[in-house]
Amino acid sequence: MKGFSEKLIAWYEQNKRDLPWRHTVEPYNVWLSEIMLQQTRVEQGLPYYNKFLLLFPTVYHLAKASEDKVLNAWKGLGYYSRASRLHATAKKIVEDNDGKFPNNFADLKKLPGVGDYTAAAIASFCFSEEVPVVDGNVYRVLSRLFHVETPMDTGGGKKKFFDLASELIDKRQPDMFNQAIMEFGALQCVPKKLDCGKCPFVESCEAFYLKKTAVLPVKSRKIKRKIRYFTYLVVERNGKYLVNKRSEKGIWANMYEFPLVETKVQTESFEQLVTSKLNDLPFDFKLKSATNYKKHVLTHQDIYYTFWNVELRGVVADHFKYYEIEQLNEMAFPKLLENFISNI
Repeated sequence: MKGFSEKLIAWYEQNKRDLPWRHTVEPYNVWLSEIMLQQTRVEQGLPYYNKFLLLFPTVYHLAKASEDKVLNAWKGLGYYSRASRLHATAKKIVEDNDGKFPNNFADLKKLPGVGDYTAAAIASFCFSEEVPVVDGNVYRVLSRLFHVETPMDTGGGKKKFFDLASELIDKRQPDMFNQAIMEFGALQCVPKKLDCGKCPFVESCEAFYLKKTAVLPVKSRKIKRKIRYFTYLVVERNGKYLVNKRSEKGIWANMYEFPLVETKVQTESFEQLVTSKLNDLPFDFKLKSATNYKKHVLTHQDIYYTFWNVELRGVVADHFKYYEIEQLNEMAFPKLLENFISNI
């Protein structure tokens, strides 16, 4: 499309949001913003970005911090594995590269947890490398403007969009081009409720002409939502609460929780729980009271959870420990547990 980059960048200069990571070419800041904004709206991620820079102003500070402190600072942002990967990558950058980020796309991709998208963002924004950033916004813009029906979530689709973006990128200012096309997808070429009349490309947009804006981009498969049922056992003794640290895998990895029993269906009674999960219960207990089930919605799964206040019988394993409320408030808990603790 002739004059595409010029028209796009002109739109960007008139409509762009004033965001702090756009005022720096420091790789650490750009890397932090890109990781935080994966699966997260800018409005939600911005205060976390600012808080992180206060707590961990450089990659050295992040690398030296404990994982608990990093996860605690991430509380409420979701996708907690991002925080763990961020921390692990910071330690590797400090240990292997003396705190310096690689200055090119190929070497950036060698860092743990850094894929094509993040590597391209750092390489173009910080080092002006001519490599396109292709995220969900860019998929949407390109699929509509050029009527690309290849599924974006396939190997062939990803290559096709990357190659198309590589042809379009402004070789003189790749950083500005990448910022512009991402912002265009975020503000103008949005998923729903489009205002195509204000689009500078409306006369050349193939999807608009074919009336296909609502069905592009194409995905090859729809992820089936998972339904899970959690029963949290709340054990209090002398003002302290029994807590366990989750494993390194799955949702909320390495975060804290009350002893948990997961079942395939809602558990209506103590007898039903004991019968269905007899060998998995962490200790013997007596039920005192229980809350109604509530629903916690994650991206690809729904969690129905309840809290059982119980009286402990017997001895618990070493990985269960008692903590005072003040300590719990400083620990990294999933949001649904954080809300419960705030009301104790």
